[in-house]
Amino acid sequence: MLKYIKWIAAMMLTVSMLVSCKEDFPVDEDGLLITTRSQCYVSNFELLGPDLQTVRVENAVIDTTAQTIKVKVFYGTDLKNLYPQFSLVTDAKLDPKIIGKEDFSDLSKPKQYTVVSGNRKIRKTYTVNLTVQTP
Repeated sequence: MLKYIKWIAAMMLTVSMLVSCKEDFPVDEDGLLITTRSQCYVSNFELLGPDLQTVRVENAVIDTTAQTIKVKVFYGTDLKNLYPQFSLVTDAKLDPKIIGKEDFSDLSKPKQYTVVSGNRKIRKTYTVNLTVQTP
């Protein structure tokens, strides 16, 4: 009899664990949790060279109204091998994803990145304007 009680208790525990883990949390195509947050902005921007050291002369100027990022890099920087790093508001994500080095060598065509809010309903495209320090 004790054997059956233990077996029933184990089955009930298993069923309760399965039911509690079966909650349906919405996730996007990247497997990230979709939240109710509608904020959508860049809070910080960094630009690293191939040696993973900063190439910025000064802090980037981020205009969340105009959705622009202005950054000046050192003279002689290899613009074809830069690693941009964005700090975003909580639960937001960046599109396109940055998976490695980026080519910023064509200064006449600034790079654009879209910040997508936590609820995935608001999208704001930021333009990264790069200038090179004069020698």
